[in-house]
Amino acid sequence: MANSSRGYDSDLLRGNTDSLLLYLINEQGQTYGYRLIKEIGERSGGYFQFKEGTVYPALRKLENDGLIQGEWKRLPNGQERRYYTMTERGRELLNEKLAMWQSFASAMALVMKPAAS
Repeated sequence: MANSSRGYDSDLLRGNTDSLLLYLINEQGQTYGYRLIKEIGERSGGYFQFKEGTVYPALRKLENDGLIQGEWKRLPNGQERRYYTMTERGRELLNEKLAMWQSFASAMALVMKPAAS
């Protein structure tokens, strides 16, 4: 259903969360969950407000599927943080998803373009 506080139908985002995460992990080379949450919010101008309860399960699924690899690292302050990197399989899937998204967006734009009289 549409979520007026966000201005979009959450079903539209649900199918694309993995693509957003894969894209950013690929672009950044190595990153962690909280940074991904912040980056998605900033890049979308606040349009997407991901919660930890959405991102961390999605990251676990991507890792279990062999699309990303996680590694715990100890920070200088002693805190541990899980960093994620892309696998080759993840890069391949991301390229497929990007091509599908571009085709889909182009087709939507063609259909929603005003008809010539």
